[in-house]
Amino acid sequence: MARVRVESLRKEYDVGTVVAVDDLNLEIEDGEFVTVVGPSGCGKTTTLRMLAGLEEPTSGRIEIGDEDVTDVHAKNRDVAMVFQNYALYPHKTVFENMEFGLRMSTDLDASERERRVVETAEMMDISELLEDKPDELSGGQKQRVALGRAIVREPDLFLFDEPLSNLDAKLRTTMRAEIQRLQDELGITAVYVTHDQHEAMTMGDRIVILNDGELQQQGAPTEVYENPTNRFVGGFIGSPSMNFIDVTVDQVSDGLRLRDTDGDFSFTLSAAYATANDAALGMDRYTLGIRPENVSLADGQPQNAITAGVDVVEPVGSDNFLHLDVGPEFIARVPSDVDIESGDHISITFDESDIHLFDMDSGAEILGHDQESQPATAP
Repeated sequence: MARVRVESLRKEYDVGTVVAVDDLNLEIEDGEFVTVVGPSGCGKTTTLRMLAGLEEPTSGRIEIGDEDVTDVHAKNRDVAMVFQNYALYPHKTVFENMEFGLRMSTDLDASERERRVVETAEMMDISELLEDKPDELSGGQKQRVALGRAIVREPDLFLFDEPLSNLDAKLRTTMRAEIQRLQDELGITAVYVTHDQHEAMTMGDRIVILNDGELQQQGAPTEVYENPTNRFVGGFIGSPSMNFIDVTVDQVSDGLRLRDTDGDFSFTLSAAYATANDAALGMDRYTLGIRPENVSLADGQPQNAITAGVDVVEPVGSDNFLHLDVGPEFIARVPSDVDIESGDHISITFDESDIHLFDMDSGAEILGHDQESQPATAP
């Protein structure tokens, strides 16, 4: 396995009119599992293809191990890639599909190639499928063959391009656990691209978030979730998404009052909170962010109780998502045993320590969390 370093990586198309990846800097440690996530068109697959050598960077540098591979052809990079569509040869058996890369890119003799394929097939629990052809396999079996074909090569770097997208929900869960187990057992240095934030959050040692070709934030999944560096990250990571309300700030005797332009929302930050964050709180308007799970039903009439009408109650097993008429879109996540129906009016509140305040122009989180990130503009 190997460490990976990406420096100032840029990829342009159509003579620079389209920038797919813009000044990306990234370091991946030996044996680390990094997930790359972002909306469609954010540059994640293009980045992966440049690591694999399938796309040539417009500028920048890629190192794998101690070698600069920026201009090295894909077939000469010690990299294995697992694709979304499996990319199996339909006329070859499972054994032949798994052996093909070894036969084409190594000087191993036939007996050693067979040994590797058989051992890997046992690891992937597909030994009984070695003489079958892809058309005889289920989607999950095809994915296991594709993973086995990558593992059998014992490369320095594994690249996964949305490998579970074609599987049903239950099988995706199983295969996520399988990939995590294999990565842990083999000590794989891996980059895993996905549009599914749940996969990104649960599988990676570190999560990398891209938008419009730019790095927005990177870090441990929990840190990124709890301390988003900008509004885009706050809204993209988490399901349901973070609630946002544009507010203006008024100085009041007991702190700072945040209220929306319609006057339907009002929340007062305590004097102690305002003093502790005095250096950051210098503007007269922000976008307030609060996650649905941090919203609770207000008992009695506390100072920061907010009256809200319930538009929709969405049961999701252990929880109910309450869609409320607060701001443009506002969801509260409450236990499923809470007896609330559409049309009810309720009081909600949240703790000031759970809020996020974003610059309305740049989208940056202004309360100053220590995150590895690059500047980003508001979405």
